[in-house]
Amino acid sequence: MPIIHTQHISLSLSGTPVVTDVSLEVGHGEFVGIVGPNGSGKTTLLRGLHRALKPQAGAVLVGMDDLWQLSANEAARRIAVVSQENQIGFDFTTSEVAAMGRIPYKQGFARDSDADRQLIAQSLSELGLAPLAHRSFDAMSGGERQRTLIARALVQQAPILLLDEPTNHLDIHYQLDVLHRVHSLKLTTIAALHDLNLAAAWCQRIYVIDRGQVVASGAPHEALAADLISRVFRVQATAFTHPVSGKHQLLFDRTAEEAS
Repeated sequence: MPIIHTQHISLSLSGTPVVTDVSLEVGHGEFVGIVGPNGSGKTTLLRGLHRALKPQAGAVLVGMDDLWQLSANEAARRIAVVSQENQIGFDFTTSEVAAMGRIPYKQGFARDSDADRQLIAQSLSELGLAPLAHRSFDAMSGGERQRTLIARALVQQAPILLLDEPTNHLDIHYQLDVLHRVHSLKLTTIAALHDLNLAAAWCQRIYVIDRGQVVASGAPHEALAADLISRVFRVQATAFTHPVSGKHQLLFDRTAEEAS
């Protein structure tokens, strides 16, 4: 049984349809990618999966429960989110930002427990942020901020993790490191990814969306077939198997029309 799935959802922004009739399902512990061209609806779809945007049609089910029938705190205890926006709005330290992941479990202004503090410290350490625990979030680099927001999501200890372009602002080392760490947690993960080769390397299944609709889905070698990539992304794609990892990978070039 899927731990989270959508039933023919449609989503709009300011009255303009962005996502239309999308159904997807993700099983327990799966790492599923959502890819598509800029403006295809990836971020809007993720927003519909965590109560940031209510569908005009269809439903989002978490287990057997309608997402919109859950309280905000209950939804947050089930789904953690790392969005593209990495502004907090106040001058918090790295540790304080990570501690926000415990809010759904607290009553009123309850203080962090010893167990909370241990979890926060562990998450910061795992993401290489322990030396920056007391640094101002506003003074950090884009990559450091991104890792801090991932640490906050891990502190939340939700069984479902939504990631919107989690490798933005990260150098190659931390792109691979973050995806490895997330993958090793065995959480049910849905990630919108810009880099098709990262998606192919780390995701068990991939949904390709274009103009707000799913146009392909399946294992990476199925969903990211060269002919479909050429149509959707308007590039020439050559598929190959990575000689070390054995993963499906792609090389890109301009289309013949653009090259001429």
